[in-house]
Amino acid sequence: MRVGLAGAGRIGAFHASTLAGLADVDAVVVADAIPEAAAQLAGANGYDLAASLDDLLSRVDALVITTSTTGHAATLRAAVAVGLPTFCEKPLATTLAETIELVELVEQSGVQVHVGFQRRFDAGYRRAKQAVETGELGFVHTLRASTHDQSPPPAAYIPTSGGLFRDCSVHDFDIIRFVTGREVTRVFGTGANKGADFFTEGGDVDTAAAVLTLDDDTLVVATATRYNGGGHDVRLEVMGSEGTIGVGYDDSLAVRSAEEGVDFPRGPQKWSFMERFRPAYRAELTAFCDLAAGRGASPCTMADALEAFRVAEACEQSRLSGQPVEMTTIAGGE
Repeated sequence: MRVGLAGAGRIGAFHASTLAGLADVDAVVVADAIPEAAAQLAGANGYDLAASLDDLLSRVDALVITTSTTGHAATLRAAVAVGLPTFCEKPLATTLAETIELVELVEQSGVQVHVGFQRRFDAGYRRAKQAVETGELGFVHTLRASTHDQSPPPAAYIPTSGGLFRDCSVHDFDIIRFVTGREVTRVFGTGANKGADFFTEGGDVDTAAAVLTLDDDTLVVATATRYNGGGHDVRLEVMGSEGTIGVGYDDSLAVRSAEEGVDFPRGPQKWSFMERFRPAYRAELTAFCDLAAGRGASPCTMADALEAFRVAEACEQSRLSGQPVEMTTIAGGE
């Protein structure tokens, strides 16, 4: 099949390279709102070049959306209008209202859409899900989830990111639902700034934490930061009455032990999400090709993406108000 790539930035180039190596993909066709960026990516790698989004949509069998966040919604609408199976990086849109609108549009259209929450394809998270489903851990009572970036993004990124909960912790909110099979009912979120002034100036925080209550009274603590100098650190601990399982505990763990004589972890550390989740990204795009070829259903639906965004929205409302937020007060729920 011919797969279109809308967006030639860092994650677009990364996905294009992965797509080009998949057995189902005969050609990668690239377009970008900045034509020079698309031309550079295509020319350097032998991909086909499209002159515009309309040109791209007319030449491919499936579409991967890796535009800037503000371009996701419009590009997805264009793909749905012509009936193309579509992979869209998160978030679907920059606001909850537009996310709800897009979910309704896609559900009415019948077009298959796969949203890019790659942790669902990571071997560790899948193992944790299995441990919960089989009862290996007994009853689950507590989860600790963390997404700690090694260094902050450029200042220009912050005003369009949606904030730390929506941009970063939303991955944790999705994987919590995936691993536990439960829904969030109540949140309390908070945040702080100790780093660059541009976070405060952009109305955001560089470090955040949230306490979530799930619908079976499981408690979750989720933390995020833009400053984790020891390395890119993404983990999940699932604690139950019969045991605990942890995701992200290997020799690349970005934590040093304070205990004498302990040499774990041995390193080397990982320094970016692309390095941390490279196998998961490949598995994710392989699953999308299966979807586009009619060999399976979406492994991460628009409804899934909406639920993760709703939790992020609730956490941000809680951070701003200083009060807990019930999920029943957040639009888009059943």
